[in-house]
Amino acid sequence: MDFELSETQRPVLDALDTLLVRHAGVQRCRALAAVEGYDHALERELRVGGFFDSFTEESVGPLGATLAVERIGAHLGTIAATAHLLVLPALGVDSVEGAVALVLGGENRPVRFGAEASAVLAAGKDRCRLAHSSPTAEAALPSAYGYSLGRVASDAGEDLAPGTAATMINWWRVGMSAEAIGMMDKALDIAVRYAEDRRTFGRAVGSFQALQHRAAELTVLVEGARWLTYEAAFHGAPEQASATAAAHTMAALQKVTRETHQFLGAIGLTREHDLHLYTLRLQALRTELGGLRRHRRALVAARWGGDVS
Repeated sequence: MDFELSETQRPVLDALDTLLVRHAGVQRCRALAAVEGYDHALERELRVGGFFDSFTEESVGPLGATLAVERIGAHLGTIAATAHLLVLPALGVDSVEGAVALVLGGENRPVRFGAEASAVLAAGKDRCRLAHSSPTAEAALPSAYGYSLGRVASDAGEDLAPGTAATMINWWRVGMSAEAIGMMDKALDIAVRYAEDRRTFGRAVGSFQALQHRAAELTVLVEGARWLTYEAAFHGAPEQASATAAAHTMAALQKVTRETHQFLGAIGLTREHDLHLYTLRLQALRTELGGLRRHRRALVAARWGGDVS
């Protein structure tokens, strides 16, 4: 798919990058980790700046919103970007302030932002169910993954229109993949820069061909995830394209996590280093929507028919 930012998308995304440099990033991520919270300040800056409205406009569209979700992930923004920029607009639901927890109905797994959620969106067999809730500290669970986790009730609230469950899940897959791509990009960049700077036997370790081959393979995996996700967003998140993007991305992030930490060794796991800020968040994304196996089953079901469960 040939792709180029439109004259409308480019300035909006450039302005978003500027805002994220000021209000997100590794230092902000570390500060929030101390309280395991949701970044209401960042969300407020995005709202005041008109970004949430911009990405629902036809001229920017869902592809522009997907690019924004990717950028927010790359800057470690601790907000429910997928829900706010992709899922709620796709469902035609009015904007909700604060954290929005996305959950599969009938499951009782911990979900991102569950303890802080001002709204819970649950996907049933055919319909979504939207419930507004008050955040409760009792719902919070210990988390080492860069996001707060909590359990939420998925059987409360009002039912939305028929067919909304599939729409929610498809865009959830696209947004989750976009977030992961932004973080994988940064993790790979950290590993490559380390390989260029680290010297052994009188030369940079990045000059060794074996390491170059491994870095090249990771680059191919990340770029494949990127374009599959862009294609799914461009075509409106059809089931097969969304499942394909998510399946490839979740498989890629496992290898990116393993290999980037191999590049750096134990130092990448220390609190002082930035790499783990990205790779631990990737592990939180890896489990959403049932994980890699469920994405692959959804792809098979969309292509050849059958049951995902």
